[in-house]
Amino acid sequence: MAFRGWEKLPIRIETGETVEAIASVILSASRATDIPAFHAEWFMARLRAGYAPWRNPFNARQTQYVSFRKTRAVVFWSKNPAPLLPHLSEIDALGINYYFQFTLNDYDADALEPGVPPLRERVETFRRLADRIGPERVIWRFDPLVLTERLTAEALLRRIERLAEALRGCTRKLVISFADIERYRAVQRRLSRQCAGAREFTPGEMASFAARLVERNERWGFELASCAEEMTLDGIAHNRCIDDRLLARCFGDDAELMDFLGVDPLFPGEASSRAALKDRGQRKACGCIVSKDIGEYGTCGHGCLYCYAQR
Repeated sequence: MAFRGWEKLPIRIETGETVEAIASVILSASRATDIPAFHAEWFMARLRAGYAPWRNPFNARQTQYVSFRKTRAVVFWSKNPAPLLPHLSEIDALGINYYFQFTLNDYDADALEPGVPPLRERVETFRRLADRIGPERVIWRFDPLVLTERLTAEALLRRIERLAEALRGCTRKLVISFADIERYRAVQRRLSRQCAGAREFTPGEMASFAARLVERNERWGFELASCAEEMTLDGIAHNRCIDDRLLARCFGDDAELMDFLGVDPLFPGEASSRAALKDRGQRKACGCIVSKDIGEYGTCGHGCLYCYAQR
């Protein structure tokens, strides 16, 4: 049976009004903005309040409410989760499970990510986070891969290699994606103005890059995956960023979460991988299961030139 939507519950908001809210089991925080980096205090305030408002990015007058009453897991997406680290103990005390998609790119010399902290600081944050919650719950993303006049495929591989050596023991998985430039006019304009020769990988270049990355990974031993890429790359799996299998492995003792995932309690480390839980709202090649994103476009301060979520 296909996923038919989240349960709906009445909640009372600050105005005293009672409204209907969706009660999602899994939150995404967030594909639309970097909540850990820029909105950690907001997130904690909403968590304490028990709900969050969410505005439809395609209709600003439409506000939806998201209740956390049934929330069992949060997937955080961030380039700099340092501001959220002091709050992890409180999240733990609330009994909410979580893991991080940590994008750690080496683009400092290329001005592709003008608002991120220096690379050295971000590497240290990655290590601190992995030490705090374990390497399986911190997924490393080198995402997206962008080619420019000076940034060649070989240069990207060298940068990944340097970071891989620095992150040994801090993560078990490396996720890559290839930049989508032609699909987004705003991205095209930003890159053409500020980054000479920026372009997408061709399919042949993708396959060559993947083969060379797989060869280098023999030294590191990471699980390699690609995010929302239609092309199959030898040695690199299609990723699920909101991942039922990872949730089952890490949080198998959470009965409510396992029931939602369809996991047999006798085998809590194995997710059912039900096709019914696939997130139909994402791109066709996306492998994620359903979640509710609570972020808002245009509220991230990193200013990444390749980002489609910038206003």
